[in-house]
Amino acid sequence: MNLFDKDILLTELGNSRFAGVISDNWSVNGNPNGGYLMAMITEAMLRKSDKKNTPLVTANYLSRCVPGEVEIQISEIARSRQFTRFEARVSQQGEEKIRALGTFASENTTCNVERYDTRPPELAPVEECVQIPPMPKYSLFQNLDLRLDPGCAGWMFGNLTDVSQNKGYFRFSDGRHIDLLSLFLIIDSMPPAVMATQGMNAWVPTIELSVNIRNLPQTDRLRCSLRTRFITCGLLEADGEVWDEKGNLAAISRQIAQFKTG
Repeated sequence: MNLFDKDILLTELGNSRFAGVISDNWSVNGNPNGGYLMAMITEAMLRKSDKKNTPLVTANYLSRCVPGEVEIQISEIARSRQFTRFEARVSQQGEEKIRALGTFASENTTCNVERYDTRPPELAPVEECVQIPPMPKYSLFQNLDLRLDPGCAGWMFGNLTDVSQNKGYFRFSDGRHIDLLSLFLIIDSMPPAVMATQGMNAWVPTIELSVNIRNLPQTDRLRCSLRTRFITCGLLEADGEVWDEKGNLAAISRQIAQFKTG
Protein backbone atom coordinates (compact mmCIF):
# COMPACT_ATOMS: atom_id res chain seq x y z
CA MET A 1 0.00 0.00 0.00
CA ASN A 2 1.32 3.43 -0.98
CA LEU A 3 1.89 6.13 1.62
CA PHE A 4 -1.06 8.28 0.52
CA ASP A 5 -3.44 5.32 0.75
CA LYS A 6 -2.26 4.55 4.29
CA ASP A 7 -2.69 8.19 5.29
CA ILE A 8 -6.34 8.46 4.20
CA LEU A 9 -7.52 5.20 5.79
CA LEU A 10 -10.81 5.53 7.66
CA THR A 11 -12.62 3.25 10.09
CA GLU A 12 -16.42 3.35 10.12
CA LEU A 13 -17.76 3.86 13.63
CA GLY A 14 -21.46 3.55 12.83
CA ASN A 15 -24.17 6.21 12.43
CA SER A 16 -22.27 7.63 9.43
CA ARG A 17 -19.25 8.48 11.57
CA PHE A 18 -15.66 7.74 10.56
CA ALA A 19 -12.38 7.83 12.43
CA GLY A 20 -8.98 8.48 10.88
CA VAL A 21 -5.54 9.81 11.66
CA ILE A 22 -4.26 12.97 9.97
CA SER A 23 -0.67 12.32 8.92
CA ASP A 24 2.22 14.77 8.93
CA ASN A 25 3.36 13.42 5.55
CA TRP A 26 1.41 16.03 3.54
CA SER A 27 2.14 19.22 5.46
CA VAL A 28 3.23 22.75 4.56
CA ASN A 29 5.16 24.43 7.35
CA GLY A 30 3.70 21.88 9.74
CA ASN A 31 0.07 22.41 8.60
CA PRO A 32 -1.75 19.47 6.94
CA ASN A 33 -2.52 20.29 3.29
CA GLY A 34 -6.16 21.25 2.72
CA GLY A 35 -6.48 19.03 -0.34
CA TYR A 36 -5.20 16.05 1.65
CA LEU A 37 -7.88 16.71 4.28
CA MET A 38 -10.46 17.03 1.50
CA ALA A 39 -9.41 13.61 0.18
CA MET A 40 -10.24 12.09 3.58
CA ILE A 41 -13.60 13.89 3.61
CA THR A 42 -14.42 12.70 0.09
CA GLU A 43 -13.48 9.13 0.97
CA ALA A 44 -15.97 9.24 3.85
CA MET A 45 -18.69 10.66 1.57
CA LEU A 46 -18.03 8.03 -1.09
CA ARG A 47 -18.51 5.31 1.54
CA LYS A 48 -22.09 6.54 1.98
CA SER A 49 -22.90 7.55 -1.60
CA ASP A 50 -24.80 5.52 -4.17
CA LYS A 51 -23.30 7.76 -6.88
CA LYS A 52 -19.57 8.13 -7.54
CA ASN A 53 -19.03 10.36 -10.57
CA THR A 54 -17.60 13.88 -11.00
CA PRO A 55 -17.63 14.86 -7.32
CA LEU A 56 -17.86 18.55 -6.44
CA VAL A 57 -16.66 19.21 -2.90
CA THR A 58 -16.50 22.55 -1.11
CA ALA A 59 -14.78 22.81 2.27
CA ASN A 60 -14.81 25.68 4.74
CA TYR A 61 -11.75 25.56 6.98
CA LEU A 62 -13.03 26.83 10.32
CA SER A 63 -9.93 26.14 12.40
CA ARG A 64 -6.51 24.61 11.84
CA CYS A 65 -6.26 20.82 11.86
CA VAL A 66 -3.17 19.16 13.32
CA PRO A 67 -1.66 15.71 12.79
CA GLY A 68 -3.51 13.20 14.95
CA GLU A 69 -6.87 11.53 15.40
CA VAL A 70 -9.86 12.97 13.58
CA GLU A 71 -13.57 12.18 13.33
CA ILE A 72 -15.76 12.80 10.27
CA GLN A 73 -19.56 12.89 10.51
CA ILE A 74 -21.46 12.45 7.23
CA SER A 75 -25.08 13.50 6.67
CA GLU A 76 -27.05 12.99 3.46
CA ILE A 77 -28.92 16.21 2.73
CA ALA A 78 -30.55 15.59 -0.69
CA ARG A 79 -31.03 12.84 -3.25
CA SER A 80 -32.36 12.81 -6.82
CA ARG A 81 -32.05 10.56 -9.82
CA GLN A 82 -28.92 12.40 -10.97
CA PHE A 83 -27.26 13.72 -7.75
CA THR A 84 -26.70 12.78 -4.13
CA ARG A 85 -25.50 15.53 -1.76
CA PHE A 86 -23.80 15.31 1.62
CA GLU A 87 -22.59 17.47 4.46
CA ALA A 88 -19.45 16.54 6.39
CA ARG A 89 -18.23 17.83 9.74
CA VAL A 90 -14.62 17.22 10.68
CA SER A 91 -13.72 17.37 14.38
CA GLN A 92 -10.60 17.03 16.49
CA GLN A 93 -10.72 16.83 20.29
CA GLY A 94 -14.40 17.79 20.26
CA GLU A 95 -13.91 20.96 18.17
CA GLU A 96 -15.29 21.31 14.66
CA LYS A 97 -12.45 22.11 12.26
CA ILE A 98 -13.94 21.77 8.77
CA ARG A 99 -17.44 21.78 7.34
CA ALA A 100 -17.86 20.54 3.78
CA LEU A 101 -20.56 19.95 1.17
CA GLY A 102 -20.22 17.28 -1.50
CA THR A 103 -22.24 16.51 -4.62
CA PHE A 104 -21.87 13.22 -6.48
CA ALA A 105 -23.41 12.47 -9.87
CA SER A 106 -24.73 9.31 -11.44
CA GLU A 107 -22.92 8.01 -14.50
CA ASN A 108 -24.00 10.03 -17.53
CA THR A 109 -23.55 8.02 -20.70
CA THR A 110 -25.37 10.61 -22.84
CA CYS A 111 -22.81 13.40 -22.30
CA ASN A 112 -21.55 13.77 -25.87
CA VAL A 113 -20.21 17.37 -25.75
CA GLU A 114 -16.57 17.78 -24.76
CA ARG A 115 -15.54 21.39 -25.36
CA TYR A 116 -12.54 23.29 -23.96
CA ASP A 117 -12.21 27.04 -24.46
CA THR A 118 -8.72 26.90 -22.97
CA ARG A 119 -5.83 24.51 -23.27
CA PRO A 120 -3.42 22.85 -20.82
CA PRO A 121 -0.72 25.16 -19.47
CA GLU A 122 2.28 25.57 -21.75
CA LEU A 123 5.30 24.18 -19.92
CA ALA A 124 8.98 23.76 -20.64
CA PRO A 125 10.19 20.16 -20.98
CA VAL A 126 10.30 18.35 -17.63
CA GLU A 127 14.10 18.24 -17.59
CA GLU A 128 14.24 22.06 -17.87
CA CYS A 129 11.82 22.69 -15.00
CA VAL A 130 12.80 23.54 -11.43
CA GLN A 131 12.16 20.83 -8.85
CA ILE A 132 10.89 21.96 -5.44
CA PRO A 133 13.58 20.66 -3.08
CA PRO A 134 12.84 18.72 0.12
CA MET A 135 12.56 21.15 3.03
CA PRO A 136 12.15 20.61 6.78
CA LYS A 137 8.50 21.02 7.85
CA TYR A 138 7.41 20.86 4.18
CA SER A 139 6.79 17.12 3.97
CA LEU A 140 4.37 17.64 1.07
CA PHE A 141 7.30 18.13 -1.31
CA GLN A 142 9.10 15.06 -0.03
CA ASN A 143 6.17 12.93 -1.21
CA LEU A 144 5.05 14.86 -4.29
CA ASP A 145 7.44 15.56 -7.15
CA LEU A 146 6.70 19.12 -8.32
CA ARG A 147 8.70 20.70 -11.13
CA LEU A 148 7.90 24.36 -11.77
CA ASP A 149 8.15 25.94 -15.20
CA PRO A 150 11.26 28.20 -15.22
CA GLY A 151 9.15 31.19 -16.23
CA CYS A 152 7.33 31.24 -12.88
CA ALA A 153 9.95 29.72 -10.55
CA GLY A 154 11.94 32.91 -10.01
CA TRP A 155 10.34 33.60 -6.62
CA MET A 156 12.41 30.73 -5.22
CA PHE A 157 15.54 32.79 -5.95
CA GLY A 158 14.23 36.31 -5.25
CA ASN A 159 13.30 37.05 -8.88
CA LEU A 160 9.64 38.08 -9.10
CA THR A 161 7.35 38.33 -12.15
CA ASP A 162 4.38 40.49 -13.14
CA VAL A 163 1.86 37.62 -13.17
CA SER A 164 0.63 35.73 -10.10
CA GLN A 165 0.83 32.23 -11.52
CA ASN A 166 2.59 29.00 -10.71
CA LYS A 167 2.52 26.11 -13.17
CA GLY A 168 4.38 22.86 -13.57
CA TYR A 169 4.36 19.07 -13.49
CA PHE A 170 3.17 16.89 -10.60
CA ARG A 171 3.46 13.22 -9.81
CA PHE A 172 3.86 11.09 -6.69
CA SER A 173 7.47 10.60 -5.61
CA ASP A 174 6.80 6.89 -4.98
CA GLY A 175 5.20 6.37 -8.39
CA ARG A 176 1.65 5.96 -7.07
CA HIS A 177 -1.07 5.94 -9.73
CA ILE A 178 -3.24 9.08 -9.91
CA ASP A 179 -6.86 8.38 -9.00
CA LEU A 180 -9.91 10.36 -7.93
CA LEU A 181 -8.92 10.95 -4.29
CA SER A 182 -5.34 11.92 -5.09
CA LEU A 183 -6.58 14.67 -7.42
CA PHE A 184 -7.92 16.53 -4.36
CA LEU A 185 -4.42 16.50 -2.89
CA ILE A 186 -2.60 17.50 -6.07
CA ILE A 187 -4.86 20.38 -7.10
CA ASP A 188 -4.21 22.03 -3.72
CA SER A 189 -0.46 21.37 -3.62
CA MET A 190 0.85 24.06 -5.96
CA PRO A 191 2.64 26.83 -4.01
CA PRO A 192 0.47 29.96 -3.73
CA ALA A 193 0.34 31.78 -7.06
CA VAL A 194 0.98 35.15 -5.39
CA MET A 195 4.49 34.05 -4.49
CA ALA A 196 5.40 34.69 -8.12
CA THR A 197 4.73 38.42 -7.64
CA GLN A 198 4.92 38.89 -3.86
CA GLY A 199 7.76 36.57 -2.90
CA MET A 200 8.18 33.87 -0.30
CA ASN A 201 7.01 36.09 2.57
CA ALA A 202 3.40 35.70 1.37
CA TRP A 203 1.25 33.67 3.78
CA VAL A 204 -2.00 32.39 2.26
CA PRO A 205 -4.21 30.42 4.69
CA THR A 206 -7.26 28.88 2.98
CA ILE A 207 -10.76 29.96 3.99
CA GLU A 208 -12.75 28.00 1.41
CA LEU A 209 -11.77 25.49 -1.27
CA SER A 210 -13.99 24.04 -4.00
CA VAL A 211 -12.77 21.16 -6.16
CA ASN A 212 -14.61 19.58 -9.09
CA ILE A 213 -13.26 16.35 -10.59
CA ARG A 214 -14.02 16.23 -14.31
CA ASN A 215 -12.15 13.18 -15.66
CA LEU A 216 -9.78 10.59 -14.30
CA PRO A 217 -6.34 11.28 -15.81
CA GLN A 218 -4.76 8.80 -18.21
CA THR A 219 -1.18 9.62 -17.23
CA ASP A 220 0.61 9.64 -13.87
CA ARG A 221 2.41 12.91 -14.54
CA LEU A 222 0.06 15.90 -14.56
CA ARG A 223 0.27 19.44 -15.92
CA CYS A 224 -1.05 21.88 -13.32
CA SER A 225 -1.54 25.62 -12.96
CA LEU A 226 -2.68 28.01 -10.24
CA ARG A 227 -3.55 31.64 -11.01
CA THR A 228 -4.53 34.60 -8.81
CA ARG A 229 -5.95 37.74 -10.42
CA PHE A 230 -7.17 39.83 -7.51
CA ILE A 231 -5.88 40.71 -4.04
CA THR A 232 -8.27 43.02 -2.19
CA CYS A 233 -8.99 43.74 1.48
CA GLY A 234 -6.65 40.98 2.61
CA LEU A 235 -8.34 38.30 0.49
CA LEU A 236 -7.49 36.62 -2.79
CA GLU A 237 -8.85 34.00 -5.14
CA ALA A 238 -6.81 31.21 -6.72
CA ASP A 239 -8.03 29.20 -9.71
CA GLY A 240 -6.47 25.79 -10.25
CA GLU A 241 -6.43 23.40 -13.21
CA VAL A 242 -5.11 19.85 -13.50
CA TRP A 243 -4.61 18.23 -16.91
CA ASP A 244 -3.05 14.94 -17.91
CA GLU A 245 -0.27 14.75 -20.50
CA LYS A 246 -2.75 13.67 -23.19
CA GLY A 247 -4.61 16.99 -22.92
CA ASN A 248 -7.58 15.78 -20.87
CA LEU A 249 -8.92 18.09 -18.14
CA ALA A 250 -8.89 16.20 -14.82
CA ALA A 251 -9.97 18.79 -12.21
CA ILE A 252 -10.61 22.46 -11.55
CA SER A 253 -10.64 24.41 -8.30
CA ARG A 254 -11.45 27.81 -6.81
CA GLN A 255 -9.89 28.82 -3.51
CA ILE A 256 -10.58 31.86 -1.35
CA ALA A 257 -7.73 32.65 1.03
CA GLN A 258 -6.35 35.34 3.26
CA PHE A 259 -3.31 37.26 2.07
CA LYS A 260 -0.77 38.10 4.74
CA THR A 261 2.89 39.06 4.67
CA GLY A 262 5.69 38.59 7.16
